[in-house]
Amino acid sequence: MELFLSTDTLTPSSAPVDPNAPDLSLVICTLNEGAAIRAVIEEICDILSGKDGGAGISHEIIVVDDDSKDNTADEVRAVAATRPNVRLHVRVGERGLSSAAMKGWDIARGRFLGVMDGDGQHDPAAIRELAELILKGDKDLVCVSRYIGKTETGLSGIRDLGSKAFTWATGLILKVPLSDPMSGCFMMTRDYYLSARQKLTGLGFKILLDIASSSKIKPRFAEVKASLRQRQGGESKLDVRVVLDLVAVLIEKGSRGLLPARFVMFVGVGLSGVVVYSAVLILAHLLFRDGSYLPLYRFQFRTDDVVSYSLAILISMTWNFFINNILTFRDKRLQGWGLLRGLLGFYVACSVGALISLALALFMKEELKIHWFPAGILAAVLSSVWNFWGAMLLSWRTPKK
Repeated sequence: MELFLSTDTLTPSSAPVDPNAPDLSLVICTLNEGAAIRAVIEEICDILSGKDGGAGISHEIIVVDDDSKDNTADEVRAVAATRPNVRLHVRVGERGLSSAAMKGWDIARGRFLGVMDGDGQHDPAAIRELAELILKGDKDLVCVSRYIGKTETGLSGIRDLGSKAFTWATGLILKVPLSDPMSGCFMMTRDYYLSARQKLTGLGFKILLDIASSSKIKPRFAEVKASLRQRQGGESKLDVRVVLDLVAVLIEKGSRGLLPARFVMFVGVGLSGVVVYSAVLILAHLLFRDGSYLPLYRFQFRTDDVVSYSLAILISMTWNFFINNILTFRDKRLQGWGLLRGLLGFYVACSVGALISLALALFMKEELKIHWFPAGILAAVLSSVWNFWGAMLLSWRTPKK
């Protein structure tokens, strides 16, 4: 294994530490990892305990499970029955590795905090090396890197190319001093985590990128070279939604928080809604050709315009809700009756935005003499900010604990 070190310093905080706490709290985030999780926990506990001949490292393992539908929780409970340093926390109605890792660290007792995958891809020897590095006390962040030297990364061709591309983009936009900011295995001091905690997005799967770009502190860091092993169980969580999450986080961090990641996702979905809106608007104008006028307040508007704009708004609003539920708010994804309540809440939340959009479109067409199509598009875009905050409050709000 190869090691890369930096010499920057971090000013420690004065937060008190429990003298009885373990040195290391290692969080494992799971979703349907029942086939691998028991072996992963046993393997990492053995190597941290020194069963390979090394010195034992005081540690706890916190498994944060996103309400897996397989036997993941039962497997963890079985291990915890014989290993009191293993804890299980099951989240219901929440999704996402980043927010799961944050939950684990928030309830952790250790002086140092870490994270690894639950599918067995991370090499226990590298994790042991990370632990030894962070326990020396002269580093604030230590990470596994796939991009030190010329060793194989363990990723397939497309995934390896994509990971390298995002790593390059991250360095270009954020100037994060890590060779592998996409790494899912790292450890840090509690002080470093707390320095970033308030600005974390908690969105998606790339929590290291989130932390390294949220803290104002330039950490003393080290990187250990290690390739990914073959997955022992479970399935890859990488899909187009993960890529979109990553792009949204990059935009938020690159804009210094001016454009929140969720808002970026919401706007992206809204753009697809504009396409739906446009298609419905064109079709409605072809179908409805009523030349009568409808009096609204002090204005007179064509009845077919009112019908066309209203229909386009309703259908695009419904489209936006379902796509946002899949993408933008997938960590809070609504299902069953919650989906219906969320849809009704979305209609209520966006009703003001819909009225604004309708009024603006009609006003721009009749009073400003703007063509009906660009008038409708512009009005829809202007109402999107209101719709975002309304949706956050009434459809996908985080319930109080």
